[in-house]
Amino acid sequence: MTTVDNLIIGAGPAGLAVAGQLRHRGLSFEMVEQTDKFAWSWHNHYDRLCLHTVKELSHLPHLPFPDDYPQYVPRQQFAEYCEQYARHFDINPHFNQEVTAVQKSGNFWMVTTDKGMTFQAERVIIATGVNRVPYWPVWPGQDEFGGTIEHSRVYKNPQPYLNKRVLIIGMGNTGAEVALDLAEHEVEVYLSVRSPVNIVPRDINGRPTQLTARTLAKFPFGLGDWLGTQIRKLVVGNLSRYGLETATMSPARQLRETGKTPVIDLGTVAKIKEGAIKIVPDVDHFTAEGVACTDGSSYRIDSVLLATGYRAKVEDFLENTDQLFDKHGVPKAPIGKGVHDGLYFVGFDNYKLGGILGTIFTDSQRVADHIQQQVSVAG
Repeated sequence: MTTVDNLIIGAGPAGLAVAGQLRHRGLSFEMVEQTDKFAWSWHNHYDRLCLHTVKELSHLPHLPFPDDYPQYVPRQQFAEYCEQYARHFDINPHFNQEVTAVQKSGNFWMVTTDKGMTFQAERVIIATGVNRVPYWPVWPGQDEFGGTIEHSRVYKNPQPYLNKRVLIIGMGNTGAEVALDLAEHEVEVYLSVRSPVNIVPRDINGRPTQLTARTLAKFPFGLGDWLGTQIRKLVVGNLSRYGLETATMSPARQLRETGKTPVIDLGTVAKIKEGAIKIVPDVDHFTAEGVACTDGSSYRIDSVLLATGYRAKVEDFLENTDQLFDKHGVPKAPIGKGVHDGLYFVGFDNYKLGGILGTIFTDSQRVADHIQQQVSVAG
């Protein structure tokens, strides 16, 4: 058994941010990570991915991106930056250790891993994030389908899908960008969308929409939401003729109230208007040769990519979670209370205009400040 003051679970951006904050304050910690590298997901995302948020609002605490990084940092550069961050703050996790249980024992938290490691910690920071477990819906007839069904997590580039008919289920940011990637390589691509969406361009006249949204959010009396809607209408337009309905509420309000992130458009809308990406309704069931949709239409499909998102699934390893989660299925706050006193949660709030990396920055600071206060009181 290893006794520690602070144990961080996860060596992705959230775990690294907390580690950097603690190291900056001179506070000790240990870290466990279920994979063999820092920011594993960023090493394995699809090739063309770049951050959708600007670099000045997306770096981790106390170490800005290098000056030569572009405005929207590419996936591989972000992964390299995370490794650089770990070296800078001398962060050395116990790799290949998947946490299987976090349980309270007296005044400590007992954490065990699948390789038999056990930690006794005063405080545990859970930084496993919202994208821990891929979500796989199930449809009737799925077993009879003659093509392939994969989660979008495995998608890297269009090469395996050339000369195929590909259906992407789900139009979040991943679904929209994967569809664009395939369409740009002349793959026959269909995009199944079951509900209205909010689409905003990443940039308007060269200015990042994220910065515009932050300015609009300061306007009183809902004026910013109204202006955001007008900008969306002007730039994106009415897509109903292409089978795509627009959400009635503003992008910012939808994010605040439903947790649904707007689609950041990098060119998908233009491909939809060209007919290179065909919008189809929600899938009702699979057939041997493809899918049938809820409106009675059917399509011959060779490959299906599920852009259906992820689940945090903290309850897989943490006990007593009945009062822990909000309506989105993630921890309500970064600092645990009551039966969760001594637990912290970073990397779960994806429902703010700053994006997940911006929230990781602020939440890691809150957590580190709280831990420092706890140490001061105890000392």
